[in-house]
Amino acid sequence: MNEDISDLIRRVNAAEPGAQDALFTAAYGELRKLARSRLRDGGRNTVLDTTALVHESYLRFINGGQLRSDDRRAFFAYASRVMRSVIIDAVRERRAERRGGDLQRLTLNTQFVDNLPAGEDEMLQVHEALDMLAQAEPRLAQVVEMRYFGGYSEAEIGEALELTERTVRRDWDKARLLLGAMLRD
Repeated sequence: MNEDISDLIRRVNAAEPGAQDALFTAAYGELRKLARSRLRDGGRNTVLDTTALVHESYLRFINGGQLRSDDRRAFFAYASRVMRSVIIDAVRERRAERRGGDLQRLTLNTQFVDNLPAGEDEMLQVHEALDMLAQAEPRLAQVVEMRYFGGYSEAEIGEALELTERTVRRDWDKARLLLGAMLRD
């Protein structure tokens, strides 16, 4: 299966007709698993379900042009980033709708505050802190992205990034400390 996906990625990069659909079909089960693990707890994003996340990610993949990855590992790392983007955009859209979108808001009573559920606030804060971490420590940011937004286990991240599980665990611990400090500020 690994060679099949890698071969399909090469065919997509060569602009072979039908290769994008074949890649999506071959990777669909694993993409659903990735999306399901990301949305499993339900509290983080109540706007998307597994199917919607996979399909919206596929649409972004199709509209994004050249894939620019050569193997299975790079493809699923890319898919994880796309899913992160879809989730964050859905949260931002929901937040804008709650606040009236472009409508001018009139507050009648200052005691009432429009609160987002903690999971959505947390996702946006982690997203922003992760962008800052990516500038300083790209590999740590990739580990967090794959684990937090992609739902990968340490073993799966190690396989995807060609790292030992122990290195992934150390990177995860270090990233959590750095992100924790960023989120407290």
